[in-house]
Amino acid sequence: MQVLEKQDFKALVDNHPRAIMLATTEPKIAYVNRMFRSVTGYQLDEVLGRAPSILSSGLHSPEFYHSMWQSLNRNGRWEGLIWNRRKSGEAYPQWLSIYPVEDDQQRLLAGVFMDVGDVTAGQERLASLAYYDPLTELPNRSLFQEFLRARVAQRPRNHACFAVLYIDLDFFKSVNDLHGHDCGDRVLQQAALSIRSCLRVGDVVARLSGDEFAAIIELNSRNELEGVCQRMINIFRAPLVADNREYFLSASVGAALHPLHGRSGSELLQNADRAMYMAKMAGRACYRIYSELDNEQGNYKQRVSEALMASLKTAPEEFSVVFQPQYTLATGAVAGLEVLLRWTHPELGAVPPADFIPIAEQRGHIHELTGHLVRCILKDLPKESTSLPAGLTLAINLSARQIPDARLVEVLAPLISRIRQLGWLPEVEITETNLMHLSKACLARLGALRDQGVIVAIDDFGTGYSSLAYLHALPVQVLKIDRQFITRLGGAGKDSRIVSAILGMADALELTVVAEGVETRAQYRQLRELGCDRGQGYLMARPGNWSAIEPLLLDGYQ
Repeated sequence: MQVLEKQDFKALVDNHPRAIMLATTEPKIAYVNRMFRSVTGYQLDEVLGRAPSILSSGLHSPEFYHSMWQSLNRNGRWEGLIWNRRKSGEAYPQWLSIYPVEDDQQRLLAGVFMDVGDVTAGQERLASLAYYDPLTELPNRSLFQEFLRARVAQRPRNHACFAVLYIDLDFFKSVNDLHGHDCGDRVLQQAALSIRSCLRVGDVVARLSGDEFAAIIELNSRNELEGVCQRMINIFRAPLVADNREYFLSASVGAALHPLHGRSGSELLQNADRAMYMAKMAGRACYRIYSELDNEQGNYKQRVSEALMASLKTAPEEFSVVFQPQYTLATGAVAGLEVLLRWTHPELGAVPPADFIPIAEQRGHIHELTGHLVRCILKDLPKESTSLPAGLTLAINLSARQIPDARLVEVLAPLISRIRQLGWLPEVEITETNLMHLSKACLARLGALRDQGVIVAIDDFGTGYSSLAYLHALPVQVLKIDRQFITRLGGAGKDSRIVSAILGMADALELTVVAEGVETRAQYRQLRELGCDRGQGYLMARPGNWSAIEPLLLDGYQ
């Protein structure tokens, strides 16, 4: 060919850092350069005049190639990830660009490609494509998406299938915050090695962003998926070692199976991400395989999360409070009030606290939520009153995450002042499970609140594993027995003995006991016979706004 007789052109092609194949439109291979021979293992005389399909891996479907030629004819160019085969028989991924070359009235097609499966192939490739993460030397999000698109386009492999994993490192942010980003980078490098060690040689692993990774895993059957996910969870049970120091992280893993959970690459990655989110919501350090039901729940939680963030900033009128009286069981007199936050969204309606409070905690907005709680209480409570009984307690719920926050005292100060103006006693409630995980410094802060005259109560008591010795060390004055034990009182189970044991323990520690969820007279009578101090529940009074509850403060439960 005349074009190939030009020495300057031939030298340019031969010395190009990427593999180049020139083919006629028939198509037949007209020339290949040195890098082509290095990457594929084929010499010029072995491919000259042959169809480019000699390189085909056999992994792609006819539809894949049809789409490629359509794009080439329509746009004059095609670029993407394709799996081809070396002379040795090894299949490998290459980033391929195909475009026409015109010279002396002859039209050729140039195929320029690189082996993107070989990270050590040269820095020029990494820099020019920007498709690898320089920190971990794993494919980045862009290249992973190309791998995924190419894998979806491959022919079915008998009974084999593949899945996409979405892996998020739990608590990695604290490594950066406590030890710096340089240390965090080295931990990420070790995490990447750990993830890679769980998978097979042919599986694709990528770093998507920050502490998020993804993988395409080949499976002989669907039954293998859970085992792979469990291995991924287990690998992070051991510490990651960087700079001769151990770092304890865990991983939340989501999985989506092709084609059951998606037929396109984007759908599979999105559903694996959704499954990972459900693993986060389940408590982290676990895996979830995508399901439609979980997706519906995840979509609802996402809608609640987005709406809550907006309402906290721009719609304070959507928040309100209700009050539920507590009664002295021996006399029926009102002993105090618990204040509960309510949120009514214009589209979602009345959102249950169990739905929006955990989201505020996880997203770091629980402090703003408490600010709305305090504001609503101050709006409802009178500044002074001679008609209301003195000595009542007014309790609010706090998150354990707020205890170390220096802003907490500032937020609570006006509420505590108003409560004392009424001659009442302020009380804060924290769940037993959260109390068990508080540091010594946080417990000292609670102790300081108690010393300032704020009553500290353990909420949902019985759901954790507090020992007598641990309870003795806590700065608490009140135990609130979880409603699950109260609901079953009067039956043939062990619940009455459990309640009796709690009351005996509280008596030894000189703690006041409140029973939650009292709904029947039989429960009321049994609690009084067992010597329980106080109770609250629908039997005596449902939560209500201030105008409905205020008259109840003057009349006891008869």
